[in-house]
Amino acid sequence: MKPPAHDFEHTTVLLNEAVDALVTDVDGLYVDGTFGRGGHSRALLRRLGAKGRLVAIDRDPDAVAAATSGTTRVDDPRFSIHHTSFGQMVPLLASLGVTRVNGLLLDLGVSSPQIDNPERGFSFRFDGPLDMRMDTTRGESAADFLARADERHIAEVIRDYGEERFALQVAKALVARRESGNPVRTTGQLSEVVARAVKTREPGQDPATRTFQALRIFVNAELEELEQGLSASLALLAPGGRLVVISFHSLEDRIVKTFIARESKSTFDRRAPFAPAVPTRLHALGRVKPGETELRANPRARSAIMRVAERTSVEAVV
Repeated sequence: MKPPAHDFEHTTVLLNEAVDALVTDVDGLYVDGTFGRGGHSRALLRRLGAKGRLVAIDRDPDAVAAATSGTTRVDDPRFSIHHTSFGQMVPLLASLGVTRVNGLLLDLGVSSPQIDNPERGFSFRFDGPLDMRMDTTRGESAADFLARADERHIAEVIRDYGEERFALQVAKALVARRESGNPVRTTGQLSEVVARAVKTREPGQDPATRTFQALRIFVNAELEELEQGLSASLALLAPGGRLVVISFHSLEDRIVKTFIARESKSTFDRRAPFAPAVPTRLHALGRVKPGETELRANPRARSAIMRVAERTSVEAVV
């Protein structure tokens, strides 16, 4: 019998490093913007004091189910979980009467339970419906997108989000198959099409890797949501509060790195040369990667990069 969707296992990446970086006040209020299977949340609750509070967010219904039912339930009065995206955390927290938090954690990308469940359609290792939605209650699946989009749009998505140099060839092959009356509807079918279209690939990497990544990022608007979540951190973090972001590919990490660098500089409005400079709003605290011990235990951690920043002032929030 197949286990319930919320019972698939997940090994949390940079667990202790993230909690150490995030918690500055054990009685503070913290947000885990990507609950997943709760590894970071559970570690945070162990670190927090009796007056501490943790608000968790996840747009995956399976993740919410994991937190609220069965053997994986988080039974702690200091904890609550909410089904929404972290890009919408400002209105969510406002509805809870929260305007300032002491720390915000974002563990980006796809979780092991999502990858390992064939019904979710995230992995080319298993044949299943080509869905790829993190929130299965709304939005368009990857199969539906490929069934309606023109060749140019498909190629742009695969090129821009997957950095695939054979994006046009993949798009042409997908559209040709669709026009033959046999559109791609499963992960296995997509893998077959990509394998024929991608002529060369880095040693050890499946030809479908970049295309699957691209479709997942596009279907879930992951980069746009990341931008929204980072902007929200400026509105929510109290002075001295920490932003901790773990990313797993270069597109995400580039956005986080650029955001922290930009907000760590004092800026002038050239249109108003005599106006005071806008003060820095963040202070970069560094970058952390998994150590050799973690990489041996969890090879999926190999691409992880954690960036940490501290809120300096709330004066400049618009």
